Amino acid sequence: MATIVAKTQHLSKSFGDNHVLDDLSVELHGGENLVILGKSGSGKSVFIKCLVGLDEPDSGVVSLFGEDIAGMGTVALNKLRKKIGFLFQNAALYDSMTVRENLEFPLREMKTKTATEKEEMVTKALSNVGLEETADKMPSELSGGMKKRIGLARTLIQEPEIILYDEPTTGLDPITAKEISTLILEVQKKYHTASIIITHDMECARITANRMIIIRDGKSYAEGTYEELSTSEDEWVRSFFTQDQN
Repeated sequence: MATIVAKTQHLSKSFGDNHVLDDLSVELHGGENLVILGKSGSGKSVFIKCLVGLDEPDSGVVSLFGEDIAGMGTVALNKLRKKIGFLFQNAALYDSMTVRENLEFPLREMKTKTATEKEEMVTKALSNVGLEETADKMPSELSGGMKKRIGLARTLIQEPEIILYDEPTTGLDPITAKEISTLILEVQKKYHTASIIITHDMECARITANRMIIIRDGKSYAEGTYEELSTSEDEWVRSFFTQDQN
């Protein structure tokens, strides 16, 4: 059985009278792609923030790599976070830096790496996403799909054990979105990463998911494979898979 690399148990989180997460328990297994679905406001983003310690839950347990993060100091928590990569919805590239400089940025604290070794890491990361020729371009010269790929390259450069994808195909045309979804699958196979993919794109979910969880009102409402959930007898669950919901 696969190792559990991240887990929440009975997680609850409110902001004033807004109860966002309510007794949410989720496990992420090593090497799997877990897709999280849910309508806007269902708690998907808050779940991710609690998972990496950016938001503190009101109750429940969050563990990363078998360690309970509650009460963990900043140094210890940051050490765990270095094992986690995050692909932001907008790629979050620095506009004033070239692609090369954007990829070098997370390497600045690697004192044991020489300049040549860092350059090799940048080249490898760009090769992984098929964009070696963009190293000296500025983000403004890239298409939306290319920016997503560069964002993923920057995430991969430190070879994380977990990758968190926040709406990785939002704003992309269907062909480019499919390319990004296929790339997520290739990354999983090449690096054996465990990933959580938050998406509204059902084609992305179909391509990438080993397992899916649908959150409703802050709770885990349904869980299964794409095939299992798409043929569910629950009309609300099945509604995610109909064309007019995309």
